[in-house]
Amino acid sequence: MTTYTKEKKAQLAAFYQCQLLQDTVPFWFPKSIDKEFGGYLLMRDHDGTLLDDDKAVWIQGRAAWLLATLYNTVEPRQEWLEGAKSGIDFLLHHCFDTDGRMFFHVQRDGAPIRKRRYFFSETFAVIALAAYAKASGSEEMATKARELFGKCIEYATMPGMLTPKFTEVRPSKGIGVPMIMINTAQQLRETIGDPRCHEWISHWIKEIETHFVKDDIRCVMEQVAPDGSILDHFDGRTLNPGHAIEGAWFILHEAKHRGNDPALINLGCRMLDYMWERGWDKDFGGILYFRDVYDKPVQEYWQDMKFWWPHNETIIATLLAYLMTGDEKYARWHQQVHDYAYTHFHDKKKGEWFGYLHRDGRRSVSLKGNLYKGPFHLPRQEWYCWQLLQTSM
Repeated sequence: MTTYTKEKKAQLAAFYQCQLLQDTVPFWFPKSIDKEFGGYLLMRDHDGTLLDDDKAVWIQGRAAWLLATLYNTVEPRQEWLEGAKSGIDFLLHHCFDTDGRMFFHVQRDGAPIRKRRYFFSETFAVIALAAYAKASGSEEMATKARELFGKCIEYATMPGMLTPKFTEVRPSKGIGVPMIMINTAQQLRETIGDPRCHEWISHWIKEIETHFVKDDIRCVMEQVAPDGSILDHFDGRTLNPGHAIEGAWFILHEAKHRGNDPALINLGCRMLDYMWERGWDKDFGGILYFRDVYDKPVQEYWQDMKFWWPHNETIIATLLAYLMTGDEKYARWHQQVHDYAYTHFHDKKKGEWFGYLHRDGRRSVSLKGNLYKGPFHLPRQEWYCWQLLQTSM
């Protein structure tokens, strides 16, 4: 039996605090702040060597959010505020196209390379602007955050606003949009406030529960038809356990905000239960990247690899579920995923985490930063778990 006593909680809180402030954040900052062009240089090898000076726009926003959040919640260090400003300035001056949409991938100086169909760069810019507005006291930045949030709502709800990825032959929708919009609204609400957040969060949670959570077969779908039915094709059958578990903790976080709402606790725990059952690798440990809803072969060749970020999300979700329910099962799961992740991903010599492992835990590549990995999932996990444990004691 795994029981998290007050002493155990204090030890875990101290561990996450230490990892965040003495291991993870120092790997990235201040060296990643681009003093010439602004923003951050984040594509780095295991030892911090720069591999590429291009910039992923969504990770620019994530990094600015992190630094502003550290300033707001840990300590008002001037270096964090100035570092956040560097990212905010780069986003505002270089990362918006003439149509108001944001780019996905730019050169070091901000010259655009690629634009994607989705609007995740915008959602991370919202939370970065909101966190920085709180840190700096800037009403201008707060207004920009709320205006961009409004655009994100339009992108999420108004057909035709964005170029579709697929034809109308087999229409579908993904869990990613309602999920990320829940968290975007939560961050906006918790930093500068916005009266639209509560209603829209309820709307997106309802969409997830109605269309993506399948209680009859105990799973959370990644993609469904517009009416929520399962599309019996490779894409439609593919599950992403880590993504669904991330959504689970967003919903548990909302339950906590709403006074431990029992219906939301139940929903978040069901989502966690279903995707732990499907995602946890019983042979080697860790969270598998993709699974098929009917246990058929998955087409993506990286389906059985272990990526860093699902483990960050599962560490948060299991700890939050345990502290909200007292169910020892979640404490046991948290210990399992925590031990696996800090044993296999963490670089004890150079700091931070490697991003990609083979199924058996062997490292696939040495890098710690690229277009998709940067200072977000890991430091957010360590920051959130530290804060959560502090308030639970």
